[in-house]
Amino acid sequence: MDNRIIIKMKSGGLGRLINIIQTLFVSLMRIWTIPIVLALSLASGFTTYYGMSHFITPWIALIITVAIQSIIVICSFEIAGIHWRANRLRYFSVLASLLIALGASVSFSYFKFYEISEQDTIHIQRINKVRNKVEDYLSQIIAIKGELLAKERLEIEELNQQVTQAYFGTHPEIPPSLRNQIGEGRVWRHYNDLYQNKKSELAGLEEQLARLDAQIGALQANLNQLDQDSEAIREIYQQISSGLQAVQLQFNRQVAKFNTNLPAAPVLMPYSQYIQGIKPSFAMWTGFSTFALVCAGMVDFFTVLLSYRLEFTAPGPLTEQEEELVFECLRQFTQFRINENDALEMIIEKTEIEKAKRYIDWPRMFAVGLLLSRGFLRKVDDRTVEFAPTLYPLIAEKLGDKLQQIKDQSGRAEPATMNTEPVHEQH
Repeated sequence: MDNRIIIKMKSGGLGRLINIIQTLFVSLMRIWTIPIVLALSLASGFTTYYGMSHFITPWIALIITVAIQSIIVICSFEIAGIHWRANRLRYFSVLASLLIALGASVSFSYFKFYEISEQDTIHIQRINKVRNKVEDYLSQIIAIKGELLAKERLEIEELNQQVTQAYFGTHPEIPPSLRNQIGEGRVWRHYNDLYQNKKSELAGLEEQLARLDAQIGALQANLNQLDQDSEAIREIYQQISSGLQAVQLQFNRQVAKFNTNLPAAPVLMPYSQYIQGIKPSFAMWTGFSTFALVCAGMVDFFTVLLSYRLEFTAPGPLTEQEEELVFECLRQFTQFRINENDALEMIIEKTEIEKAKRYIDWPRMFAVGLLLSRGFLRKVDDRTVEFAPTLYPLIAEKLGDKLQQIKDQSGRAEPATMNTEPVHEQH
């Protein structure tokens, strides 16, 4: 440790030690801000490059990304030291450059955060899309199948009634001379043949549709496994695709002779497209994600904030020469009071007497500006400042040194006075 710091610790006591630790901590935090800014800039640069590389050549995207992040850090650092009233053109040019760079960075970073935040949502949407297409098609063919069976059964019931009427001789097609004669006549044999043929045809149709029901059940079972995180998802998806084709073929083969207005089977996306990751595109702004935009802006916001504070905050503790300068200049102020924060408050304006004497106060104002920039003073308003806690030990140490010098001078003056007293000789 520096000998000057050790001497100050011994002379200042615990208060001086706490002040040194506090100032060192502030300095370390300021130094620590630098790698944080670089890390944030690197993270923002990665997301910006990722989004930009999908639209332009990667090496060009890399160069533009480096330029964007450099502009953000440099402009944030520079704008902290510019007063817009002093140089408005420079201030607004730097501000415009910063805003353009931030807009580009956030816009392209949005694609990466959108991919991260919406990946599961888009996967679920793809699952639901496949499910809805297949379920809608199955609902249509099940409805048509039900209508067909109901129609065929109704026709069988009608034929059964006609067979019964023919047997009892009440059928309208029986000649009047043969009416009401019970027996198996020509009309009965005709309708009985129709009834038996229709009945056997319905039995065959029900058998074929039962196979179709089994295929539909297997297809629905595979659809229920589509959302599982399984290693066999590829096989499941292929089974869904092949099962859908089998259902369509079986349904069209059995129902086409009864109904020509058949629904078209859906066309499923290829498996490669089903598992494909999200590719950044401007369509992402259509399904806008507030969370992705906030995350993209948050990284750049912290980069700007820390870069700004890096220039705006105190660069570190005072050197020994600066301490002497500050103490001597602060002694020239005469108006002090204790404010409502229990802090020592000082008026930095010239007094009326100083104005009358045309007192030059730039050295002490320089000291005030130095202390404000280092965080040892806090500005209350345009004419007053208050002492920060870190300034009290420094002033106390300087006052102690001055008091000790006064004591040393008075101690040396007493022996000198005794030595100068006249000596009276005895005669």
